[in-house]
Amino acid sequence: MGISDLFKGKEEMDLTSGDIARPLFFLSLPIVITNLLQTAYNLADTFWLARVNEVALAAITFGFPMVFLLISLGMGLSVAGSVLVAQHTGAEEPREAEYAASQTVMFAFVASTILGIVGYFAVDTVLWLLGARGAVLREATQYMEVIALGMPFLFGFFVFISLMRGYGDTVTPMLVMFGTVVLNVVIDPLFIFGFGPIPDGLGVQGAAIATVISRFVATAVGLAIMFRGKRGVQIRLSQMAPDLQFFKKMLGIGVPASIEGTGRSVSVNLMLVVVAIFSSGFVAAFGVGIRIFSVIFLPAIAVGQGVETMVGQNIGAGKYDRAQRTADTAAVGMFGALSVLAVIVFAFTEPIVAPLSPNQEVTDIAVTFLRVVAPTFGFIGVMRSYNGAFRGSGKTMVSAAIAITMLGIIRLPIAYVLSRGIDPVASLLPFATGQAGIWTSFVVSNTLGAVIAFAWFRRGTWRGADVRGQGAVDASPTDD
Repeated sequence: MGISDLFKGKEEMDLTSGDIARPLFFLSLPIVITNLLQTAYNLADTFWLARVNEVALAAITFGFPMVFLLISLGMGLSVAGSVLVAQHTGAEEPREAEYAASQTVMFAFVASTILGIVGYFAVDTVLWLLGARGAVLREATQYMEVIALGMPFLFGFFVFISLMRGYGDTVTPMLVMFGTVVLNVVIDPLFIFGFGPIPDGLGVQGAAIATVISRFVATAVGLAIMFRGKRGVQIRLSQMAPDLQFFKKMLGIGVPASIEGTGRSVSVNLMLVVVAIFSSGFVAAFGVGIRIFSVIFLPAIAVGQGVETMVGQNIGAGKYDRAQRTADTAAVGMFGALSVLAVIVFAFTEPIVAPLSPNQEVTDIAVTFLRVVAPTFGFIGVMRSYNGAFRGSGKTMVSAAIAITMLGIIRLPIAYVLSRGIDPVASLLPFATGQAGIWTSFVVSNTLGAVIAFAWFRRGTWRGADVRGQGAVDASPTDD
């Protein structure tokens, strides 16, 4: 089997008939690589800024969750676009799929511009509320101001990925992402440390400038591909006139998805408030651990997105039993794969952590974090798989409820109570107080999140969901 056999586009596989595991694999593998490359942006910043000083590393520890927050606020539109494109594609309605994609691009650009402007003026206050102080606050603010101004470019590429995925093409976004990651890796140290036309290194702010430039290139290429329409879904200028009825349909799907993404982001930000009572070394170690998690969970996130597409297309085709088998197959596969990965991480934790750590103290804390949480990695795969099925069916509110329950109702309260040694819980669990309380909250929430997602999916309330007919618009686009 050659490389071309590993990466198959929409035209090369059928998501609504035949085997389930094989097309899900072909659909998800490029997503894994795309998400890995996406994480490379953050890892490149972490790698280079760790060589500046501990303050720079702590600054991006506060900055990354806020980037996620800004993107999550508008991400619901891209999820809505992806679900609508998937269901129209499964129902063999290509013109309606094009209309949905075109409207998504237009509304996403408007939303991301507004969010960027608001974010620019709010970053200093938000970072202060999250616990950033002194030099860390100053550096984090400089980083986030640049990111906020570049929000349309950061968000634009996520929209491109989502729309192409809804159509069933996950290869093209992967290839575009690869090119822009290479660009980012090359220019990141130039802006951070200074070189040639950039004589004075810009530090943390330089990392943000490099990211925005790379994302601008990615968005421009993605839009060019969709306007051409030779591979994946096509967009048209004539279909981008604001359609408020269609926008209402998108909001019905997208608002809960934004709530889910925002809830995840807010929980990460609030967790920073919880850990901020500890030393800057602990905060840096927590940031290193979270970024390693972002790599470890890439397969689960990718398969969840693959499930979203397959379930959406099968519901569009009226094949609900196949949609359920898709979710179950993914959950079992992800539990096994991430459990194996957990064993590997447990055995080689320090070599994994060390390159991202500025000193041995940070390394030791991050190693403990990973080893305590590793046994629950498989449960993340289960939850992500079933949440992907809920999103693909249009039941985005259910997916949001599960995520918020896991993070906001289970993880955060446990972390707060145990880390501060609040009785009577702390007296019952003296071995899990202080710093250990943070790790314990991850273990409990990961496990219960999977149980809740599985039980809710078994209720079958997602069956019969078909969001194509919701709203007042029946797209009848015309060619340019």
